[in-house]
Amino acid sequence: MTRMGLSASVTLAIALTSTPACAQDSTAAPSWTFSASLWGYLVPDQSDYLQPTFIANHDWLHLEGRYNYEERNTGSAWIGYNFAFGSDVSFEVTPIVGGVVGGLTGLGAGYELSVTWWKLALASDTEYVWDAGDVEGSFLYTWTQLGISPWPWLEVGLSGQRTRAYKSDREFQTGLFAVLYWKVWNAGVYVLNPDDSPIVVIATGANF
Repeated sequence: MTRMGLSASVTLAIALTSTPACAQDSTAAPSWTFSASLWGYLVPDQSDYLQPTFIANHDWLHLEGRYNYEERNTGSAWIGYNFAFGSDVSFEVTPIVGGVVGGLTGLGAGYELSVTWWKLALASDTEYVWDAGDVEGSFLYTWTQLGISPWPWLEVGLSGQRTRAYKSDREFQTGLFAVLYWKVWNAGVYVLNPDDSPIVVIATGANF
């Protein structure tokens, strides 16, 4: 998505960890950090839709809201715990639990993961949702991408998604992406299934 965020982070809204502000140090990280993103899905032979995500982090606390992620006309709210470790290889992991209401109603659990090394970044936003109305409707959602940043303002790479927000002949759709970064802003284009009925995703976001 952190879908992401996928997002934090790279465009999917992946979790951002923060350090409590110190009154004696004006350069200390802010006690709260926020991430907002808006993804537009252009799906062949189906209605296009927007998928907004908002993330707030305070030290270990992770709060997240999504719409049109698990299903159309469906909202979800999540709470998680931020972990961060590593130096040469940096890891950010956020286990999350939440609820889903709308076209799909149920409970979910998952994680948001970001791994960075050198100019490479792996991001994954994965959740399993138990459908309260129909057990057979329970589903594993995931957005994963691997990118390289030849320059700080550009990231390109491979991405993949498993979702029920739109219909596809492929259980897991894969493709390419490119994201531009400028100050707190980012904007990107993803093309899933580029070889057959491509799904185009236009994404924009900000971290503040």
